[in-house]
Amino acid sequence: MPTMHYTATCRDKRGATKTVELEAASLVKARRILQRRQLTPVTIQTLPEHSPSTGWTFTLQRSPSRRERAVWASKLSALVSAGVPIVRGLDLVAEQQRSPLFKRALAAVSLGVRQGDSLGSVMKRWPRVFDAMTVAMVMAGEAAGVMDEVLAHLAIVLESNAKLENQLQQAITYPLMILIMAVGAFLGMTVFLIPTFAGVFAELGAELPLFTQIMVNLSQWLRSPWAVAALLMLLLAFGGLSMARNTPRGRRRWDEFALALVVFGALLRKTATAQFCRTLACLIRAGVPILSAMEIARAVIRNGVIDRSVAQAQNRLEEGELLSTALGTQNVFPHMAISMVAIGEETGQMHVMLAKIADFYEAEVTTTLKTLTAMVEPMMILVVGGIVGSILMAMYLPMLTVFDQIQ
Repeated sequence: MPTMHYTATCRDKRGATKTVELEAASLVKARRILQRRQLTPVTIQTLPEHSPSTGWTFTLQRSPSRRERAVWASKLSALVSAGVPIVRGLDLVAEQQRSPLFKRALAAVSLGVRQGDSLGSVMKRWPRVFDAMTVAMVMAGEAAGVMDEVLAHLAIVLESNAKLENQLQQAITYPLMILIMAVGAFLGMTVFLIPTFAGVFAELGAELPLFTQIMVNLSQWLRSPWAVAALLMLLLAFGGLSMARNTPRGRRRWDEFALALVVFGALLRKTATAQFCRTLACLIRAGVPILSAMEIARAVIRNGVIDRSVAQAQNRLEEGELLSTALGTQNVFPHMAISMVAIGEETGQMHVMLAKIADFYEAEVTTTLKTLTAMVEPMMILVVGGIVGSILMAMYLPMLTVFDQIQ
């Protein structure tokens, strides 16, 4: 039976009213828990964020991004290190949030801490807002009494991971948008502009050059029902591929294909290496056991092939193998990263070496993306220029033919 989260208004022995948050399998069990605490429930309500799911949910409230959570952790760390009580710090940071869900979650967390619950245990009730890594690090920080330091490191990890993902998305989005605009311009000029010129040339009785005739035929085909049918077939094929990709087998094939790409596959491996090592370093530094840290750090890996390989390495680590040996047998992380992990094991400075690995591969990914962007920009200009130039040539070649006939 799924556990649900409730907020209850109760009266204690003295008759004072207080609000309590608790977890229980049902409303009846929630009442029993309150009675065992010697509290008389007045009202009990299910927290909206944790209502049982019927399989899918629809909400207009998006989860906070890594960037937003990084800013939150950084601000809260600064307030706590300055001596501001954690509850007051949560309230101050909550006031600055634009996301309704994030603001509501922080208010609930603040309320739970006021009532005596630990910060990590209350944050755990909001999985859409606080991921497993954030909760684990906060719990470790509470246990060690170094909350400000842990929050500062958490902000660095979230910011670094978000920066890497944004760089990768921008490197893909820019050429894709240029390509879409070029195709749109080509189709627009072919469908609407070329037929106008074709009518003029027909009235003049000019003989069309081969290239112009090809463009006119293409224009006629694009305006025919066959083009609409072809477009529908493409949309159906795209929809089918999207649905297939959402299946376990489809996701596996897609992830394997992505890793097999010449340049993009290497970038994915390096990005996953940097994000995984950065997260793992921060968790180990916070005092989280290595096996638990690996389980949590896997959440930042977006590629299923790499994730399964890390899971297998985690099993080998549990059986007594060294981390470097367990990761080295999977052939998903770069050899240099494995060697640096081995050095960290030898020196007893695992978290330091993992952080250095993350720094190195973050810098390498950034450099590679800048180089690719610098190469792609002139190529895109040539592609767009070639498309526009070919259409202009198709329109002006017949004019030269007409001028020759007049002369």
